[in-house]
Amino acid sequence: MDYSQFLAMKQEIGLLVVFLLVFLYDTFASARATGATGWVAVGLFTIFTVFGFCPMVSEPSEAFAGMYSTNAVMAAIKNILNVGTLIIMIQAIRWAKQDVVAIRRGEFYELILLTLFGMYLMISSRHFLLFVIGLETASLPLAAMVAFDKHRYESHEAAVKYILTAVFSSAIFLMGLSFVYGLVGSLYFDRIGIAVAESSMSLMLIVALAFVIGGIGFKLSLVPFHLWTADVYQGAPTPVTSYLSVISKGAAAMAFLIVLCQVFAAAYADVWEWMLYALIILTITIGNLFAMRQKNMKRFLAFSSISQAGYIMLGIMSCSELGTAALMFYVLVYIFSNLGAFGVIGAIENNTGCVSMEDYNGLYRTNPRLAFTMMLAMFSLAGIPPFAGFFSKFFIFTSALSQGSVAIYILVLIALINTIISLYYYLLVVKAMYISTEQGPVPTFRSAGSERFALWICVAGIIGLGIVSCFYNSLLSIAGV
Repeated sequence: MDYSQFLAMKQEIGLLVVFLLVFLYDTFASARATGATGWVAVGLFTIFTVFGFCPMVSEPSEAFAGMYSTNAVMAAIKNILNVGTLIIMIQAIRWAKQDVVAIRRGEFYELILLTLFGMYLMISSRHFLLFVIGLETASLPLAAMVAFDKHRYESHEAAVKYILTAVFSSAIFLMGLSFVYGLVGSLYFDRIGIAVAESSMSLMLIVALAFVIGGIGFKLSLVPFHLWTADVYQGAPTPVTSYLSVISKGAAAMAFLIVLCQVFAAAYADVWEWMLYALIILTITIGNLFAMRQKNMKRFLAFSSISQAGYIMLGIMSCSELGTAALMFYVLVYIFSNLGAFGVIGAIENNTGCVSMEDYNGLYRTNPRLAFTMMLAMFSLAGIPPFAGFFSKFFIFTSALSQGSVAIYILVLIALINTIISLYYYLLVVKAMYISTEQGPVPTFRSAGSERFALWICVAGIIGLGIVSCFYNSLLSIAGV
């Protein structure tokens, strides 16, 4: 075996180095020094994130007989995930200092890095065996993270629901792959793509594709594979919920794009176009309808993220450079917007224990900066101009409409109507903070420095990507490589 092939995996090796350094520090540091584990992990991961933008990282390369591949697009996707992960690691520092978590704070950062490594493999895989290895590497540690708060029953319940769902979805996905292998005799993406293009649509191929979409649909929380989402988001610790909502979902969307467009592109018009039409409409609509009913902020954002997953799928529909760039931009904006909202929720929960929407009544009077940050996040998630969320939705709709079919125009129209509906429940949060006075607001408190720093990054991203939305052109040029 030629071990020099590992040099093609620059970002994966760099991430493993960070993981090992954090592990060694957490293991051998003195009891007093372990209090800085969070900042050590953040510092090392910041260096690694900056390294990801070096030109040599984006050079095209392959390894292991074509099972692994990387190029500028994949490097950009990984860098976007790195930015979101870095924000979550900073937000988690205050939470990780709590007595019930402090003894295991190193494990939290190590598990995050391990799941991110699995997502890297999913994005760079060109063989379904490597894809499944990455999928399970990303999924199984997440179950431990969901159960991290071992003294809360809700955390245990959420972990059981998540692991059962993960196992079930993986079984469905592997069943679909077994059908694909039976039809083609290979698990390489390019060979399957050629075989699908040359063969006529068979019932087994349709069933196989339905199983593959269903398996990844669980990871994306697409309807009807979404029932686990709200309970897991509510029961998991807030930093873990942030990670599930943003990074896990973003990586699954990118992997979905690669699988559908590179492996099953030839079956688009005959099979998966209509499957995705139904999934997108159901996901956006049901996510919106259930979000209106929620009073717990974490459950509220859970159904909001389900609806957002439907919009993310619009970028996959075009299966082009335009769709890839729009999807990357949407995920990047979603990272800043959603983590801004979860950052406020985490700050309030860490200091007061409040997570209900009613607890946000009159928040602007006691904590005006947190209320302002939450308002920006809600406006961006709703797609209100001039914030970044408006441009992300605009680009995702444009990429979908580039197909020019009547069906896609109807689909985008339904998505636009749902965007208007989503304004109602996003503005409910703003109304609670600035108008409602039925219940006394949470007391005034000062957030931890790490929480404020992470929120500043999110606010800068929400406003900056709205003002300088031409950043999309850079992603479009990368996608055209």
